[in-house]
Amino acid sequence: MWIDAHQHFWNYNPKRDTWITDEMKVLQRNFLPSDLNPLLDCSHISGCVAVQADQSETETQFLVSLAEANDFIKGVVGWVDLQSNNLTERLAYFSQYKKLKGFRHIVQSEPNDFLLRALFINGVRELKKFDFTYDILIYERQLPATLEFVKNFPDQRLVIDHLAKPNIKSHSFDNWKKHIQLIAEQENIFCKISGMITEADWHNWKYEDFIPYLDVVFNSFGIDRIMYGSDWPVCLVAASYEKQFSILQQYIQNFSQAERNKILGGNAIRFYQL
Repeated sequence: MWIDAHQHFWNYNPKRDTWITDEMKVLQRNFLPSDLNPLLDCSHISGCVAVQADQSETETQFLVSLAEANDFIKGVVGWVDLQSNNLTERLAYFSQYKKLKGFRHIVQSEPNDFLLRALFINGVRELKKFDFTYDILIYERQLPATLEFVKNFPDQRLVIDHLAKPNIKSHSFDNWKKHIQLIAEQENIFCKISGMITEADWHNWKYEDFIPYLDVVFNSFGIDRIMYGSDWPVCLVAASYEKQFSILQQYIQNFSQAERNKILGGNAIRFYQL
């Protein structure tokens, strides 16, 4: 079974979704399961993991309700206030939803040292008690703090979203590579091949732009800790669903069928316990 391990749904709200600028006008509308399902079918993908885009418990409930109504949504990564003094109570509440697999915070919008705040570290540590995962969403500038952060969780299921957002457009590489290699030494950490296309030149990218970054991720994490994600619909600012998927497909075309199946689904199923 192939799985898209990272995509989003929303009912567009311009007051809430201020991150969707006019430069991203293609995203200024609703994106719902009925929009995604045909795209998955065309790519022979059986299911997906819906990931939060808004930092509210309302968002978590919205995604859970979509998952409960649509069998192809196999899992949800929601949001909860990981620094809240009633976090344990909220996690206990959310544990009733079988398709809710983990949580994410939009750390990329926070200061560089945010991940090292004791309150946040304690919050992420609480997730393991309820068998929830944690998605790490950062920019390259936050990699040094992330390296220190992950050392706190040798037994927690963690995944780096979007290759930690290297600046592919400007070909920024060496600092990103060094930290990715060090982070990957923690064997409980996975990496999503997702979001690359929006870190490249939206209108002039080419397949070759991504090869150095893919080489580093595959050499660092190995076949068993990499999963595919489209980052749909955000990917649409730079490419169609099919076109962004073709980048990874081309890269792994000479891999064995067993290896491709792990990258395109098996690892996500194992990580998120789908």
